[in-house]
This record gives sequence, C-alpha cells and structure tokens, in this order.
Amino acid sequence: MNNNDRIQFTSSKIDDLMFRTTFDPKSMEGDVIVNLSLIDSQDFDDVFKIFKMAINSGLSVSPLLKVLHEGDSMGGMTIEKGKVGFATLCSISIDGILLKAGVMIKPRFGGLVEIKDGAPKRFTNVLTYSSTTIDPLEVLMSQELTSVMKMLKTGSGKILANLREAPLVARDVIDSTLSDMVDAGLTGILEVGEPNTRILDVPVERDHLGIVVIGGTNPMAVVQEYGIPIRTNAMSTLVNINELVHINDI
Repeated sequence: MNNNDRIQFTSSKIDDLMFRTTFDPKSMEGDVIVNLSLIDSQDFDDVFKIFKMAINSGLSVSPLLKVLHEGDSMGGMTIEKGKVGFATLCSISIDGILLKAGVMIKPRFGGLVEIKDGAPKRFTNVLTYSSTTIDPLEVLMSQELTSVMKMLKTGSGKILANLREAPLVARDVIDSTLSDMVDAGLTGILEVGEPNTRILDVPVERDHLGIVVIGGTNPMAVVQEYGIPIRTNAMSTLVNINELVHINDI
C-alpha cells in the first residue's frame, strides 16, 4: 500500500489544512480553505440565486466565493464540460486563523443544529472528525436531513454546523481574533459558549469552551433541498483570499 492508498481520517486532513492556512483578517492577505461544488451549467442561474439568498441570510462562513467555468482549474481539479464550479469558504478556515493567532483549537465534530424561532437550540445529529474519512457535513447532506430552507422561511429548522473546543486560558485571544474575523467579513460564528459549560446541549472538556461555526455547505444543502443536483467536495483545497469576490459583486 502506498501513501496515496492509505486511509486518511477527516481529523488528520483538518490538521493539515489548519496548519497551511495563512489568512490574516487584519491585512486581508493569505490563503484560506475552500469547498468546491459542481453543478450542471443549465442550473447556474437557479443555483446562484439560492446561494445569494442563503449567503446574504448569514448561512455561510463568508460572502466571498469564486465561480469556475468549463476548463478552469483549482486544487488539482479541472471543471469538466457542461459544469460550473463554486469555490466557497470552508469553516475550517476559522480554525486555521485561530491556530495562527496561537489558540490550540480542537475541531470535534460536524452535525445538525436545531433552530427554533431563530435561535439555535441543540445539536441533533453529529459525526466526529476522528471517526470518518468523509466530511461529516457531506454525509449529513447526503442523508437529506437538513431543513435549511424551512428555517429561512419560518425561523425553525435544521442547519449544518461544526463544534470545536478551545482552552479557557485563550479566551481573550479568541474574542479579539473572532472580532477581527467579523470585521474581515467572516461571520460564520453561530455561538461561543461559556467556560466549562455545555454548548447547544453538548458537554465540553474541563477548562475549555465551545465554539459553534455555521457549516460552509449550508447553501449547497438548500440547493439539494430544491432538488437540484450538486456535488460538493468539502475542504477541497487552499486558495489566496484575493481570488475570491463578494457574491453581491458577481
């Protein structure tokens, strides 16, 4: 068995991408992690409208993205004939930025969060990064368990999100770094927990706090809920932030 044949659990892939993330929210320079989604060219207008609605509703990590057309390449993948690609920010970028700021962040799992009357209540389904070779949010999307569109219409439903833990001693650095991220347009933080306290009904380690980040694949989940075929490669590759543009500027 060569290196390319070895099983790689998602937790190992995340560690690699986190260390390679170089984006600085203050200078707006550096590399971020993106998800790459493919659709049929004929569905572009409908999908773009859905993406715009979901992203402008706050259901993404960032409003920055890149549209790739037939023949364009990214991360070793070339867009095939009849397809269009969307490169969107992956939530693991936030972990990479926190790590770069000196916070020993520990991604735990991806899952579904129940939203009721506009407020997050609890995780209902989770998959740990250390137990799967496929991104948990990809798995949950494939099971058609989301109700993101219902949440957007009624304020109640289930969306994709991730949980990570961080040491309590880093609280001040976390707060200032997350503030810098918001200023830079990375607004995917759903909730920051109190030290040694359950977050969305999930316990955290002693002397740690939980951070829940909105899943970068929520717009793709809405596309799927509309019955439009979409194939998503989560945590696809790293790109320079300057290659991405605001969705409202496309």
